[in-house]
Amino acid sequence: MERPAWAPRGIDISVPSVSRMYDFYLGGSHNFEVDREAARKAMEFMPGLPKIMQANRAFMRRAVRYAVSEGITQFLDIGSGIPTFGNVHEVAQAADPEARVAYVDHDPVAVAHSRAVLDGNGRAVIAAADLRRPLEIVKSPEVSGLLDLDRPVALLLVAVLHFIEDSDDPQTAVAELREALAPGSLIVLTHASYEGIPLTREEAGGTVEVYKSIRNPLVMRSREEIASFFEGYEMIEPGLVSMPHWRPDTPVMAEQEDPFAFSGFAGVGRKA
Repeated sequence: MERPAWAPRGIDISVPSVSRMYDFYLGGSHNFEVDREAARKAMEFMPGLPKIMQANRAFMRRAVRYAVSEGITQFLDIGSGIPTFGNVHEVAQAADPEARVAYVDHDPVAVAHSRAVLDGNGRAVIAAADLRRPLEIVKSPEVSGLLDLDRPVALLLVAVLHFIEDSDDPQTAVAELREALAPGSLIVLTHASYEGIPLTREEAGGTVEVYKSIRNPLVMRSREEIASFFEGYEMIEPGLVSMPHWRPDTPVMAEQEDPFAFSGFAGVGRKA
């Protein structure tokens, strides 16, 4: 297998990666044939996967602009993946040039790309760390060197918690991050769910199996389970809703939208 020049040494390019599959769904070019193959297999069961990812990104951009409008100029994006056009630092720094963004990912490809993209941007960094070890994230030199955790931060957990199994206790990880943040901080979160997907549970289950087979289980949680991640936060209107329904820029016409865009849930909460 040909190793592209941009692929960091030491990574196994024979194993699919969730962040490179996400990059493929969004039309990016930083993915390998093995990622495209797994993504196409997942799309056989759930053809709307690219639409779900686009809805995720659109929500994330609106939430970042909302945070800046509320006076928050520090962002901690965990599970940030491979930077594609319209990423957090571009949106935040377009709204406020002083905005600071710390990205965190445990995929070496995502980290290497982020370094290349952020080169020369003194207000954005990438840390190699894992959501399952939150204290390592907040104490990492990159995050602690750029963000002042005594001031409000917008914590982004966009399309990442559904890759953390219950046995790894994502609830505690999210609670530890909340404890590390100052009052007035925001949590911005999206999560996959069987609720809202325009397929039967069995049909959608085929996609879940594909992720399980590449050792990156996709954990579908109910609306109630997802809502529990907001414990200790006050929900911002309109609460926990499908992604297009969170403060849309233009009225949402369900009949004009791809039904897959309404899969899963999105919400923003403020720490009291």
